[in-house]
Amino acid sequence: MFRANYLNLGSDQLQTRAEEAVSALSDCRICPRDCRVDRLADRWAACKTGRYASVSSYFPHMGEEDPLRGWNGSGTIFFSHCNLRCVFCQNFDISQAIKPGRSGPGSGPREIADMMLDLQRRGCHNINWVTPEHVVPQALEALALAVEDGLTLPIVYNTSAYDALESLALLDGIVDIYMPDFKFWSRESSERYLKAADYPGAARAAIAEMHRQVGPLQIDANGLARRGVLIRHLVMPGRLDETRAILEWIESQLGRDSYVNLMDQYRPAGRVHGDAYPEIARRVSSDEFRQAVEIASSLGLSRLDERRPEVNLIRRLRGH
Repeated sequence: MFRANYLNLGSDQLQTRAEEAVSALSDCRICPRDCRVDRLADRWAACKTGRYASVSSYFPHMGEEDPLRGWNGSGTIFFSHCNLRCVFCQNFDISQAIKPGRSGPGSGPREIADMMLDLQRRGCHNINWVTPEHVVPQALEALALAVEDGLTLPIVYNTSAYDALESLALLDGIVDIYMPDFKFWSRESSERYLKAADYPGAARAAIAEMHRQVGPLQIDANGLARRGVLIRHLVMPGRLDETRAILEWIESQLGRDSYVNLMDQYRPAGRVHGDAYPEIARRVSSDEFRQAVEIASSLGLSRLDERRPEVNLIRRLRGH
């Protein structure tokens, strides 16, 4: 019978882990930015988040991958702000546009714990922390309280993959499903579009550690994800070289049984308007996305997310 990872730790160990994580906020290196500010004193730097996390919304999400949303939805908690500066971010209003203090003083651990418990009462299949890279201590602090009050759902860590290995060590044995979005392979693209030249190396190290902790995605008889890594990759216009490099790395380092969602929903958003970033100021063409799927297939990556019509079409043509 499935049992969420954190339930195997016990409440005392979980509380100790949460306290260790919160103490790390005093000299913050929670993410690769290594800002070294004292967030316990409510100071902040790149992530615009002090002692308490800001939550923009929480609800049962029916738009996630099928193994996550099931029939009652994935219990998403959207954390405000972000440690990246993606110029094309489709959630720009909650990740970057909100100024410090504009979203209020933040949500305390009791409030976030109650969100998790409410999502469980509403029948969600999991608790899905969205953009948690900069608030790992706050999420763990809230989780410890929620578990005391009866939370049993698996935890989904829904991330850009710009994560610190120190934070992932705190999550070892707690997170059930890691869902990293591997965005770019090259330092040049990462600097231009994410404002983080070190992103590729950080993402590779983080995803490898996630895979070490939980392995490839496991799906139960009801079609629900229970444990493992689900990798997302947003196919970008004119950037199939990045897609190929990322998929080749996944195949060689993580294995052909990796579950990969190749996403085709890119659209110009955020700061991509006017004459800014003209090379990505368009949608991905159907031919580009078809080529991305062909790359994955040629590498033997057969566990592609099946909701995409292009994927299903190619499989039908091949008789799979």
